[in-house]
Amino acid sequence: MHTVIKKLPFAFAAVLALTIGGCSSSGRQGSAAAYDSSAATVAGATKSCTYTATGSGAPLPPAKTNPSLRYTATMHTSQGNIAFKLLNSQAPCTVNSFMFLAQTGFWASTQCHRLSDGGGLFMLQCGDPTAKGSKTLTCGSNVGSGGPGYSFDDENLTGATYPAGTVAMANAGPNTNGSQFFLVFQASQLPPDYTPFGTISPAGLAVLHKVATAGTTCTFAGAGGGVPRDKVVINSVSVAKD
Repeated sequence: MHTVIKKLPFAFAAVLALTIGGCSSSGRQGSAAAYDSSAATVAGATKSCTYTATGSGAPLPPAKTNPSLRYTATMHTSQGNIAFKLLNSQAPCTVNSFMFLAQTGFWASTQCHRLSDGGGLFMLQCGDPTAKGSKTLTCGSNVGSGGPGYSFDDENLTGATYPAGTVAMANAGPNTNGSQFFLVFQASQLPPDYTPFGTISPAGLAVLHKVATAGTTCTFAGAGGGVPRDKVVINSVSVAKD
């Protein structure tokens, strides 16, 4: 049986079925900085990406990017830094969106709201702008439904697997990516439905294993996973060119 990752609010089909929020028109985190569009319009930015607004007034990522460039992202969190190589050549529009949200401070002072450490799914989920770092989350609270106010299509799914170290997009079904993503710290049983767009460094995996060892404060009804006991607050996300 495969674990299914779809959108919150929680709706579970089986013991291994886990709902993970993707895009939403609600809950966009206020940006502290404007996006520097020159980063996406350098020579060679020939890949066209389509981002579809799902709410009113949400800024959209640049429409073109350069798949040949290589980047490393670092999540600066309350539990330690989690660095990962961005798979720009395989998922350029996903990486373009991730870089846009990182540079505008979209995830600053939010927390990773779900941890799963069993049932074939071993991941930490982040990216919901409504999961403010100051909140005390519970399994009965409406977490996991927020998004950036736009959606975009899947990429890099042919033959996709989810070994330890994978960073992939959460979604609400085909071609509904938004701001939520999950970090896999142990090989997970998933169908190829979730765009892989990064690979986590060994030091980053060590941070995730530490969080996983602490467990959860509660369990979401109907499936494994719950709110991490060790709160993981994202202070900022930086991206550097390799």
